[in-house]
Amino acid sequence: MNKALLLIDRGSREAEAKEELSQLCTMIKEESEYAYVAHCFLEVIPPYIEEGINTCMSNNVDSITVMPYFLYPGMKLKDSVKKTAKICHDKKIKVVIAKPLSYHTSLTSLIIDRINFTREKNKIVLTDAKCDILVIGHGSSDKSARTAFVHTVDKLKPYFRSVTFCFLELDEPRIDNGIEKIISSNPKVMIIVPYFLHKGAHIKNDVVKDINSALAKYNLENIQVYITEHFGVDPKLVKMVLERAKEAEGKIG
Repeated sequence: MNKALLLIDRGSREAEAKEELSQLCTMIKEESEYAYVAHCFLEVIPPYIEEGINTCMSNNVDSITVMPYFLYPGMKLKDSVKKTAKICHDKKIKVVIAKPLSYHTSLTSLIIDRINFTREKNKIVLTDAKCDILVIGHGSSDKSARTAFVHTVDKLKPYFRSVTFCFLELDEPRIDNGIEKIISSNPKVMIIVPYFLHKGAHIKNDVVKDINSALAKYNLENIQVYITEHFGVDPKLVKMVLERAKEAEGKIG
C-alpha cells in the first residue's frame, strides 16, 4: 500500500519557516517508507490543507497519514483536525490523523540539546546546577495548551538551578515577568529558550524585542544572558513525527 504523510503547520510568511518544513519533509522521506511526504498550512499562506490533500492523492497514494505539526493542543490544532477530517470525508479519502507533538517525551530532550549547544558555543563553564533557565512559549487562550507546555518545562527542573516559563502573548506570565523572576534570584547565568518550531516573525522580531526590552531594566554586569536557537530542523523532530504517525496508524491496524 502506498501511503502519504502530510504535515499540517499553522503557517508563516517568513521564508525560513517554509524552508525548515521543506527540509524536515525531505529528512522524513529519507527515514521512512512513505511514498510521498509533504507539508501544507492551516492559514496565512498556501498550500492550504485541501491543496495538500489533493497533491497527496495526485501522487497515487492509497491513504494519507496527517500529522498536525503543532507543539500545543490548542485552537489552531483543533481547527486543522476539523478541516482535515471534513475534507477527507467529503472526498471519501482514507485518512489517519496523528496526535501533535505535545507531551512527546523527546521535547524535553530537544530543549536540553538547545541549551547544551548554547553552553558549548559560548564556553559556559558553570555546571547546569548553577544555570537558570527561562523557557518562552507562544501562549494560548486554550488551557490545554498551557498544561502541555508546563508539563514539558517541568521535566527540566531536576537538571538546573531554576526553571521558569513565560509566554509571548495570550497568557501569563509574560516575558517581562519571567525575566524579572529570574533576576530577583541573583543568577549567574540565564539561558533563555524560545519554545518555537520555526524561525518565523515571532522568533525574528517579537521574542527578541520583548527580551531586550525586559533586560534593559536591569544592571546585568554580573549576569551572563544567552538565547538558544528555536527547534528548527532536527533529527529528533523527524523521529517524533514518525513515532506519532506510526502510533496513529497502529490504532487502526
